[in-house]
Order: sequence, then C-alpha cells, then structure tokens
Amino acid sequence: MKIGLVLSGGGMRGVAHIGAIRALEEMDIYPTHIAGTSSGAIVGALYAAGIGWENILHFFKTVQIFSIDKYAKSKPGFVDTEKFYDHLKKYLPEDTFESLEKPFYVTATNILDGTLRVFHCGELIRPILASAAFPGVFAPIKIKEGYYSDGGILNNFPTDLIKRYCDKVVGVYVNPFETISIKDLKHSYTVMERAYKIRMAKESLDKFEDCDLIISPKGLANYNTFSMKAIDTIFNVGYDAAMKSLINTNSLKLTTVSPDKFGV
Repeated sequence: MKIGLVLSGGGMRGVAHIGAIRALEEMDIYPTHIAGTSSGAIVGALYAAGIGWENILHFFKTVQIFSIDKYAKSKPGFVDTEKFYDHLKKYLPEDTFESLEKPFYVTATNILDGTLRVFHCGELIRPILASAAFPGVFAPIKIKEGYYSDGGILNNFPTDLIKRYCDKVVGVYVNPFETISIKDLKHSYTVMERAYKIRMAKESLDKFEDCDLIISPKGLANYNTFSMKAIDTIFNVGYDAAMKSLINTNSLKLTTVSPDKFGV
C-alpha cells in the first residue's frame, strides 16, 4: 500500500511532525511518499533521506534553524537563510531529490512574480531553505533566476502534490487556529505570524478532506513559530496527538494495536 505523508509549515511547531513520525513508526506505518512546506519541508526531506526521527530531532535542537537571533541586516529578511546550507549538507550530502529514499515534494513561493513552485527533482537543499523562508524574517533564497520564500504563502498543506500517487494519505497540520487576545501580540513578529495564520487557515482546512487521517495537535496553539525553548514539549505534543489519532481511528486499516499498549 502506498501511504502519503503531508507535513504543513509551522516554524518550530514543525517539531511536532517528528513526534508524529515516531508514532507512525511505532504503529508500523511507513509512508512511501512525502510532501512538505516550510518546517514540514525540512522534516520531510530528512525523513525521505532515511534519517531516523531521533536524528531529525537532534538536528532541530542543535541547528536552531528557526532562531531569530541570527540576524542578516543587509538582506531582505533579518535571518540569513543561506547560513543553514552547510548544516543541511551534513545530513543531505548528495543534495539532490534523486538521492532520497522516497519521492518528496516541496513548495516554495516565487517572491518576485507571486507564483507557486513545486520542487521534486534536481537540487534539494536550496528549495528546502526557500520553503522555510518565513517572509520578512528569513531572507529569500535565490534558485537560478528566481527568488523564493515560504511555500506556505500559497500552499501550506500540499496534499494535492501526492494524493494521486497514494492509496492513503496522512496529514499532519501544526497550525491550530484559535481566537486570541491583544496581549498575545507582544512583538512585531507575532503580529506577522498572526496575519499569516489567518491567511493560511481556510485554504489549509479545506484540504483536510484529502486526508484519510488528520493529526492536528491542539496543544500547539500555546507555541509560536520561534518557540526555541520548548522543543521537547512540542515533540511530545505531536507524538501524543498522533498516537491518539491512530488508535482512535480505523481509517488507515493498517494496525490493530491495543490502546492499552501505549497507555492512551
């Protein structure tokens, strides 16, 4: 059976994707096709390369790709996205989609002409970095003649890229949308993030029907795009939500594991 895994964008909330992958594997579910945006593109690429969830988690803890302490004042975004290339090269030394163990698709937005670009062959690392380049915070990435930013601007939950290839699709969506108060908007980047989430919410939620199983941890509403100090907690939120969703649904019909085994 061909199983697709779709990983949304969400900054540091994307660490929840790693927890979800751990849960899937513990239930003997191994996706064959992967699509991702932003942080979902980073997790998806590493997973498609055959890197285990433990090492993907280690990457996020040590590289801190969504830290806003790495300023790039001379570029159109105050975090220099290019600085992370060498970190990813250590994990993805061949730097091609063709070197991956599973088909992988990533979205990015051409910031000059406003079009969506889907990358699935050729150079790998720069498209990943482009997909994760949160506008106004991370500098756009130059790929050939274009400059690319966050894929989530136009397609934050790319179910459409792999559903035709798969018998079942699992979607992990890490941007729970809830009403907030004005006191939650403490910084300029939290206002940008809020506006961004409003824009993405409807388009992404409409795609839930493409999935046979949706994992959308509500507990992630307590964390923002740049929550660097909560990595382990976010990972556990993703794991717990995925495990409960897997146990409480028969939609994938791939496992009969008892809930008692995992204490949920």
